[in-house]
Amino acid sequence: MNEQRIGIGVDVHPFFDPDEPTGDRELILGGVTFPGARPLRGHSDADAVAHAIGDAVLGAAGLGDLGMHFPDTDPEWHGADSLKILAGCLALAANEGWALVNADCTIVTERPKVAPVRDEMIRRLSVVAGAPVHVKATRPEGLGTLGRVEGVACLAVVLLGR
Repeated sequence: MNEQRIGIGVDVHPFFDPDEPTGDRELILGGVTFPGARPLRGHSDADAVAHAIGDAVLGAAGLGDLGMHFPDTDPEWHGADSLKILAGCLALAANEGWALVNADCTIVTERPKVAPVRDEMIRRLSVVAGAPVHVKATRPEGLGTLGRVEGVACLAVVLLGR
């Protein structure tokens, strides 16, 4: 029998304050670095795109959420590459017989502009996922926290099959 499940994931990270030291941290979304951009705050590298997709995978597989498997209290994940966290989510699902069919995500942000690197995000995420991953972006048009450029959000939906 060909069973399928859908999962949804959401992740939000705030930017570091403009006057706050960030060390060597860089803004990373969808595995792509945005040189010179204000980075996001988080325990790992704060890649909201990879986190949303990973959370959607775990949800579809019935395996809880990102925080259960990659807690922000575990030093192992401090500064971690979120593409490795995404790969870990996919491996957990695979251990239960699930494989990613495809993923679709939407980044909600005023800045940075996603369009110039969208194809690279799609390529990197699809390689890690072993399946098609599509990336879109939308602007909140100045509305709320995201519109005031206080952070970035990402929503993702995935289809798993076994």
